[in-house]
Amino acid sequence: MSATSQTHGSDHYSVIIVGGGQAGLSMSYCLQRAGIDHLVLEAKTVTHTWREQRWDAFCLVTPNWQCALPGHPYAGNDPHGFMKRDEIVEYLDGFVRMVDAPVREHTSVQRVTRREGGGFHVSTSSGDFTADQVVVASGGYHTPIVPRMAERLPASIRQIQSADYRNPQALPEGAVMVVGSGQSGAQIAEDLHLAGRKVYLAVGQAPRCARFYRGRDVVDWLADMQYYDMAVGEHPLREGVRDNTNHYVTGRDGGRDIDLRKFASEGMELFGALEDYQYGMLRFAPNLRENLDDADATYNRINAGIDKHIARHDIEAPPASVYEPVWTPAEERTALDLSRANIGAIVWCIGFRPDFGWLDAPVFNGKGYPGHQRGVTPVEGLYFLGLPWLHTWGSGRFSGIARDAEYLAARIRERSGQDALAA
Repeated sequence: MSATSQTHGSDHYSVIIVGGGQAGLSMSYCLQRAGIDHLVLEAKTVTHTWREQRWDAFCLVTPNWQCALPGHPYAGNDPHGFMKRDEIVEYLDGFVRMVDAPVREHTSVQRVTRREGGGFHVSTSSGDFTADQVVVASGGYHTPIVPRMAERLPASIRQIQSADYRNPQALPEGAVMVVGSGQSGAQIAEDLHLAGRKVYLAVGQAPRCARFYRGRDVVDWLADMQYYDMAVGEHPLREGVRDNTNHYVTGRDGGRDIDLRKFASEGMELFGALEDYQYGMLRFAPNLRENLDDADATYNRINAGIDKHIARHDIEAPPASVYEPVWTPAEERTALDLSRANIGAIVWCIGFRPDFGWLDAPVFNGKGYPGHQRGVTPVEGLYFLGLPWLHTWGSGRFSGIARDAEYLAARIRERSGQDALAA
């Protein structure tokens, strides 16, 4: 135990970690290796989101070899496969056991404030604590986004958010409107479509990518091209990349593309972005064609980058190809009668907003996102971990969290040493 912990008593820790998901546990692993005392505070149970907020057919969209939590790499016999939900939970359970973090579950953090003279005061549902440093590892997906128009929809229509979707059988009879075509929306729409449900899909601006190209998983090519090592400051969009929607693709049944045009040719009905609801009618923007074209352009652009890599390094591979649309909308339909379409349920898949209202620190921008450099904020002793593109593409995923946690552990150790000298 550090000198500061001995000075302040049993409710004081050198570091308090807020959040017991893979980010918080990764931080605990690194702090244990550095010999720094700490406490993990978790509002529910460790890694609960993987058990409670994933549908039955959920699987990874990145290959298993990218599961590289610190000290706990994927050790199965299918590195290029895609773990299903229960396999992911089993992998995480092994990580939980290995880390054996000092954690208090069912303890929600209500307020974090800075203390005079340095450090932080942490108020929780289980009492108050103090800490020299705080790591916020609660992720950035807190509040489901549901538009206010949802309040005006008929009570007969069941509305759920993507985190609450489980399977097609759990929804009422009738057609299903899926709003949003990011990773969750596209995969849930596919899940319903494969089950034979009538699906209407409001297509947004999410890009897509190929699952396999020129004989390999696209992720393998991008890893060779060092895309996953690119820091946010090196990305062409700089910090703007953090606002990007993830590409839709799936690892289901061994992995494949998700082609919304193919679904449309099989009976799924596609619309542009949902804009409003009035007098029994859903209203859509006339941008379906544009959104599909833009998604395909990204698909082809990624593949073209792989083509250049193959040519540059004289790699033997199957021939290049360019995606050609298998279906094109005949017109831009901007309205849908809910009753005539027999819609019994709507699944909102338009993302989440961050909610750090409990953290009293001047580090947030107008969108509620913290300002930081690789997780280190302008407030001394306050850090973030596990956010998308915190440092690289993998920062919010199993693949990059170890590097970020190790970096922050080094910064925390440096500051702990400074505090000890000052004391």
